[in-house]
Amino acid sequence: MTATHSTTDSVTIDFDSIKNLTAAETRAVDQLILNELSSDVVLINQIGHYIIGNGGKRLRPMLLLLAAKALGKADDHHLILAAVIEFIHTATLLHDDVVDESVLRRGKESANAVWGNAASVLVGDYLYSSAFEMMVRTNSMRVMDIMSKTTTAIAEGEVLQLLNCNNPDTSEEKYLEVIARKTAILFSTATRLAAVISGSDPAIEEALAVYGQQLGVAFQLIDDALDYKASTEELGKNLGDDLAEGKPTLPLIYAIEHGTPDQAQIVIDAIRHGSRDAFNEVYAVVKATNAIEYTEQCADRAAEKAIAALQCLSDSEYKTALEQLARFSVQRDH
Repeated sequence: MTATHSTTDSVTIDFDSIKNLTAAETRAVDQLILNELSSDVVLINQIGHYIIGNGGKRLRPMLLLLAAKALGKADDHHLILAAVIEFIHTATLLHDDVVDESVLRRGKESANAVWGNAASVLVGDYLYSSAFEMMVRTNSMRVMDIMSKTTTAIAEGEVLQLLNCNNPDTSEEKYLEVIARKTAILFSTATRLAAVISGSDPAIEEALAVYGQQLGVAFQLIDDALDYKASTEELGKNLGDDLAEGKPTLPLIYAIEHGTPDQAQIVIDAIRHGSRDAFNEVYAVVKATNAIEYTEQCADRAAEKAIAALQCLSDSEYKTALEQLARFSVQRDH
């Protein structure tokens, strides 16, 4: 992968080498996930395995495991919580695809496209329930408190996003609030929980939470940029999906604010009507106003904040890997 922007891109990051640092723990988490998906309700098994086995970077559980190892070790409770984080993430994907009427997820048909909306929502509910059942095994009220607040924040983020849909007056501040709750919070919770289970002091816990939050922001902003840069094959979803859903993402917000009145009107109309037909016109405006570059710069700043938050950790290959993940988040092309 070759980076084309950013102060964080002096070295191309090998994502596989980072994954290898938690390979043994990840296998254990995958087995735990498979065990938990074992239900006598066949449809739950089918959809659960379809989603879990449908690729993806497993970034959130990896973050938890890397943070745990940076703090000394990853024990059984860390493995449980890594599986919990993946279940919560997968449940949100199932629900998102229904709300967004998506037909592609990671380059394959989405679960709702295969089995229908009702089954997808109900299996998403099952994954949420299973996640909380697993959490109980950690015997930690603090873990339960953090995760319950996290799932509440995610739901609030989803509702805020729904309120912003087809609203071209959405500000950058309001949009960043959506992604802080909807996306970044689960990254933050993953790294925070690593510290909680490790018994780390509050300063380290808070620093790791900041790292995860800023990494999540960077990750989502690059997703926004890729919607106007990548191919469908690279992105794993249809280009212009966000536009078709009337979502005012950061490139569109910036284009409205910095384009000519005519350019701004093209984007405003596309958001109001949720039209993929206008993608080429909107793309031309986004490109002309340097909105993609602006979005990438915002992502770069978030990634730098994430890296800065790690300075409280002792040097190790795991700390280095966490730094590299922040760089990877803004270098990736899918």
